[in-house]
Amino acid sequence: MDTHLQSGFEFAFDISGPIAGVDEAGRGPLAGAVYAAAVILPEKYNLPFLNDSKKLTEKRRLNLFHQIQEQAVCYAIACAEPGEIDQLNILQASLLAMHRAVEALSETPEFVFVDGNRCPVWSYRSTAVVQGDSRVDCIAAASILAKVARDNVMLELHEQYPDYGFAKHKGYPTAEHLAALERLGPCDAHRRSFAPVKARLAQPPNLRLVSRN
Repeated sequence: MDTHLQSGFEFAFDISGPIAGVDEAGRGPLAGAVYAAAVILPEKYNLPFLNDSKKLTEKRRLNLFHQIQEQAVCYAIACAEPGEIDQLNILQASLLAMHRAVEALSETPEFVFVDGNRCPVWSYRSTAVVQGDSRVDCIAAASILAKVARDNVMLELHEQYPDYGFAKHKGYPTAEHLAALERLGPCDAHRRSFAPVKARLAQPPNLRLVSRN
């Protein structure tokens, strides 16, 4: 079966059934959930410019987001919420989101390619691929679905908490975000265990912004 590996990537496993790729988005932000997507691509597909989501323009990501959903054999998107991140730590929460995404696929994969240097604890045959979103097409597809899905949720959070600028920085620790965090304190979407948020919580109470819903 075509494993959709890009040139220069060697793979020794013998696989005859469906292959899934899984990747996460949102490990670094101070706010919002961490997202993961799992994708099984067909043997033949037409996804021009498919690549690591971070290497694509927003317009190209959005186009591929819809094309992947249309052409995939199946796909699933899952997340781990800020409270779970605080409880587990961001690595374990990312692995949990990946596990949820693969479990949610409508077709059980015979093998799973996982972006990064470790796989979740599960029963699937799998291998971790460092920089897999640039080397394995089904991982690249997963990276795009996870990235766009998370960005869309951050836009929704911006509607609730417009003073933090989530629509612009998507929760990452930019100067603008850190200034808003210092001025307003954390909102319900912030990850309490992350250092800048934890430090702000340790300061004397200040004006705390609440949802405008």
